[in-house]
Amino acid sequence: MTEIYDLAILGAGPAGISAAVYAARARLKTLWLEKKFTQGGQIVNTYEVDNYPGLPGMNGMELGEAMAAHAEKLGAVPMRETVVSVEDEGSLKVIRTKKNEYRARTVIFAFGAEHRQLGIPGEQELSGMGVSYCATCDGAFFKDGTVAVVGGGNTAVEDAVFLSRICRKVYVVHRRNQLRADKILQERLFACGNVEILWDTVPVSIEGTEETEALKVRGTKTETETLLPVDGVFIAVGVVPNTQKLKGLVKLDENGYVAAGEDGITSVPGFFAAGDIRAKNLRQVVTAVSDGANAVASVQRYLMEA
Repeated sequence: MTEIYDLAILGAGPAGISAAVYAARARLKTLWLEKKFTQGGQIVNTYEVDNYPGLPGMNGMELGEAMAAHAEKLGAVPMRETVVSVEDEGSLKVIRTKKNEYRARTVIFAFGAEHRQLGIPGEQELSGMGVSYCATCDGAFFKDGTVAVVGGGNTAVEDAVFLSRICRKVYVVHRRNQLRADKILQERLFACGNVEILWDTVPVSIEGTEETEALKVRGTKTETETLLPVDGVFIAVGVVPNTQKLKGLVKLDENGYVAAGEDGITSVPGFFAAGDIRAKNLRQVVTAVSDGANAVASVQRYLMEA
């Protein structure tokens, strides 16, 4: 007879880990799936998490490992499998992976999000050859070199500050005339002597043959194009939700995020959403953790009423 779980948690970022912790404490029969070998989602690529209460300045990898250890202490460890599809069969949900097929009464989607691409010439061709979406992963390759960071939010500014400690010169390319990052991060950036901010500027193309050699940019007000000789280009222009598998399954908003409130309840009974895939104003570790807890609370209510 096929085993039926109370809950399936898909993803092991902060939202998924939080959900696993709360599910374990609620003694729910839980299936937890994650395709990657490390838990923590995007935070493991973050040099410093300075806004998580009680743990100022903690390394992202350390925070992810601490969260995972907490879940493991409660007996929750994700299985390493890639989800291929999810189907709704009413009172039961079917989760298919590359290896197996599972059934659960409820599902929490915690797939997270991925880096948004610029979509300019040279980006795909030079990916991994000077084009990167993770400064903490690849910054060391550009020691004493010249790099450009594209973006103006928290991640872009954090990346630029981090790279300024390694590289000789850092350009920050931003399409507006002011940054969107938190003020404290802006202060740190402005204090870096080897950072030059190119305001009202957009990237046009990434130049190079076997490796990145330059970034062509254009002034949005002057329309003047400039070629910046750089060894690397770090792209930090936001994220896109990993909701491709959910199209036609639950309601998504115009940007592809799952339409769900803070309770995590989606348009389809038994399906819940938590973390960066959910439509909301703020996507941070602290809100993802909150989402995971709220989603499990909703799961419990659903199971009791079913």
